[in-house]
Amino acid sequence: MSMTKKEKAIELHDKKYNCAQAVACAFAEECGIDERLLFQANEGFGLGMGGTKGVCGALTGAIMLAGFKNSDGNLADPKTKGSTYQLSKEMLNRFEEKCKSTICKELKGLETGKMLCSCHDCILAGVEVAEEVLGL
Repeated sequence: MSMTKKEKAIELHDKKYNCAQAVACAFAEECGIDERLLFQANEGFGLGMGGTKGVCGALTGAIMLAGFKNSDGNLADPKTKGSTYQLSKEMLNRFEEKCKSTICKELKGLETGKMLCSCHDCILAGVEVAEEVLGL
């Protein structure tokens, strides 16, 4: 029996992948992207983008997948930017509905003392929005 994407992402996080890496790398096969490349590309997005506790890494990793899934890759005359932005916006909105914020420090309750969503649950939400919006 194969693992679900949620199970895979949590397993990767348990192996010390950051939240962005865990979400993105769980979909490496579906996107046709080398897992090592996804791991490297997402490394700076941990702890809310470079440790700033800004936009949640689980969301960032999911949104990176939108480009891999939707972009035409046409360097000379790109035509998919707008549609990729729309997918990304939909993912952000759904993530915010699920987790009540998109900002790491708010999700963790670092200033309020009230956690809105754990890293584990943010990773699960990141996987869900990738599956729902991108059909992965």
